[in-house]
Amino acid sequence: MSLIRAFLQRRLDAGAWSLGQVALTGLSLCHIDEVGQEGLPVFKRPGDARELAKYDDAGSYRPLKTAPNLRHGWRLSLASVEELHLALDLFYPAALGTWLAHEHGTLTAVPLRETLGRQSGMYRVTQLITDAQAREVIQSTCVEGCLRQRLWEIEGVNPKAMEFSLPLPILCAEACNLLVAACRPVAKQNLPKVEASS
Repeated sequence: MSLIRAFLQRRLDAGAWSLGQVALTGLSLCHIDEVGQEGLPVFKRPGDARELAKYDDAGSYRPLKTAPNLRHGWRLSLASVEELHLALDLFYPAALGTWLAHEHGTLTAVPLRETLGRQSGMYRVTQLITDAQAREVIQSTCVEGCLRQRLWEIEGVNPKAMEFSLPLPILCAEACNLLVAACRPVAKQNLPKVEASS
């Protein structure tokens, strides 16, 4: 049995739990807001998680799977730990593997400046973002728009980020492409006017 599936079996044996906005009672999953609700449409294939995670309640596409807007109105009833592993990876890609890497001490947080320092082409300009601007982008993109718990800061790593307040947080070890993209138009304001207009 893989490390992830062994971990999932331990969680199942311990009782009900949650990951992001998914509540789990045994091999039955639903939106965390609808625990105990009867009459929900039942899905039975792990692959159904892909469709359930694709759109929000209004039918809008969810480009970020860890955004706090998972659709309501479903129950996913699975048959095995293997199916659970697949479904959770579709709801929250890499969340379980990242958690286990943290548990085993192999997860390395990458500061934002280091991530931006690797950017090239049209995203190279993100290196010009100020700390104050970066904090604003992080607030709107990460704090308000994502369920992940950041382990990185603008410079260095915040040790308080390791003080988890959730049973199983979805960890973020490095700024994602969406954050880098959000930094670009803000950082472009810092270019000299002639260069910025080209």
